[in-house]
Amino acid sequence: MNKVLKISLIAFIAFLAIAGLGAWYAASFINPTQLTKLLSSSVKDATGRELKIAGPVSLNLFPSISVKAEQVSLSNTSWASNPNMLTLKQIELDIRLFPLLKGSVEISRIGVTGLEANLQTNKSGEGNWNFTPPVLTTSGTSTQTPSDTASNDSVDNTFVSIKTLDIADAIIRYQDGSQAAKVIRLPRLTLGSRDGRSTILLDVQYEKYSLNLKGSTGSLRNAYFAWDQSPVSMDLDLDLTLNGKTLAIKGDIDKRPQVLPTFNIQLNSKSFDLTPLAGSAAIAGKAGNASPATPHKPQGNYFFSDEKLPFDLLPLADGAININIAELGIPGQAPFTNFKTTMQFKKNNIDANDLSFNIGKGSAQAQIFVAGFDGPAPKVAIKGLAKNFSLEQIVASADSSAKVSGGATHIAWNLQGSGVSPHQLVSRANGAIQISVGQGKLDSKFINKGGDFVVSVFDAINPMRKKTNQTILECAVAYLPINNGMINIRDSVGAETDRLDITLSGSVNLANEALNISINPREKSGLTTGLDLGGLVKIEGTLQNPKAGVNKEGVVNSAVSIGLGFLTGGISIAAENAKSLATKSQPCKTALHSWSDIYSASK
Repeated sequence: MNKVLKISLIAFIAFLAIAGLGAWYAASFINPTQLTKLLSSSVKDATGRELKIAGPVSLNLFPSISVKAEQVSLSNTSWASNPNMLTLKQIELDIRLFPLLKGSVEISRIGVTGLEANLQTNKSGEGNWNFTPPVLTTSGTSTQTPSDTASNDSVDNTFVSIKTLDIADAIIRYQDGSQAAKVIRLPRLTLGSRDGRSTILLDVQYEKYSLNLKGSTGSLRNAYFAWDQSPVSMDLDLDLTLNGKTLAIKGDIDKRPQVLPTFNIQLNSKSFDLTPLAGSAAIAGKAGNASPATPHKPQGNYFFSDEKLPFDLLPLADGAININIAELGIPGQAPFTNFKTTMQFKKNNIDANDLSFNIGKGSAQAQIFVAGFDGPAPKVAIKGLAKNFSLEQIVASADSSAKVSGGATHIAWNLQGSGVSPHQLVSRANGAIQISVGQGKLDSKFINKGGDFVVSVFDAINPMRKKTNQTILECAVAYLPINNGMINIRDSVGAETDRLDITLSGSVNLANEALNISINPREKSGLTTGLDLGGLVKIEGTLQNPKAGVNKEGVVNSAVSIGLGFLTGGISIAAENAKSLATKSQPCKTALHSWSDIYSASK
């Protein structure tokens, strides 16, 4: 036998013998009970929580040293409602040999089956999962504050060395304060580390929604421990799938100590649907148990919710996110096509000034700006223009059962506001919105979807609406100027149908959402045989709960006409109708304002 080969073989056999003796020594030196105590002590020192193992514990030596335990639990923080933060049917830990010989535990892999996690926040927003992580120096070694160094050196090694995490059949219950818990299922989660990169495979199920995330990134473990301690540079190459539709996520993230992170990320998809995300948010809210067949009604005190928007989730960073989605699904609406924008992040500001998309045959362009989102009153500005699309195209795509035809539509908006909730934003809003709809036929089902306010207006205008299936619309225009949350309407909302000319006047106070809208219909045929009830009605109440009131001015005017009618045998009513025809109103033309006054890019 070749001498070199012989020496190599002997050395290899010797290495195996030494490794076997080391494993035997480790197994004889620390039995499962002793190892369990050591691990529990390490967890206690690292998290302040009690780790309990009620089931059997077994120790395996090959192919690596591993400990398998059953019926494991980790205690919760003192204020949480459940005594245990985590319970496990089974957990398997792969342990490094040489640190074990020195009496310390370093875990390279964790495998978990049957995890149940009880996550909760308290009134101040603190989560029961908040643990203080160890810190790495620029050289990659772990450090603690001077007072903690002696007791926590081995604790750091216990968790820093983890490279692989496998979780199967997990259930997560999340409870926000005193609200009911939401249940999320994780059939599978795998986080691996290889060649300085992290691999991710995640399956999540929530109600009727499913999410899958797979791909690779730069080392998540290194980024976590080195964040803001030493330079971090990592790339992203992930695929996010929601209910079968995939979004590709690619890009890179850089972080230097004491400097905001920078990033450049691209989001691309042939077809992606936001409905699962919006559905999850709706289920998580108070309306989560509403029947799908029941029209959604806003919850809380206001039509525009006073719940805080998730500004706290926006990153303080410098970078850009480029979005290019061929077809973007929108809840309850026709999909947007050719959706494109670049979101620029500059510290606590976000600017998207090139957003564009198509709706059916129409197109839209918009600009969005959010400033100071980390403060008590973020400022939000949105403006845009949508044109060359029709209600028929949108409704047909969103709901094939609604019979709507025509309705060429043009919309422009330019709004600014501040606040942390939709209600605060609109109550402090300034700007204007204008909507113009051309000739078309509107199904009653489509009108009903407009909500209580729209239904109240149509019922006041035409008490016979409920007995008809369609409204024939010639045109409709709504110009809504907003000044400090107050909408003042001076004949700036008008519509023309086959029977009536209609104008609205009054006000909407978006601070308390109070309505004071007078409805002024005019019979177009000139054949009125009695009192037009629409002229006696005004819309009062709030956006959340609109109701019909009495238009006192209309009552007075109508009473004069009725009185003269009785005296003259109806001649005065006929004369008034003739006068109406002679001075025919043009509600749409009167209400329409210059598009360029609202959005300068209008043509």
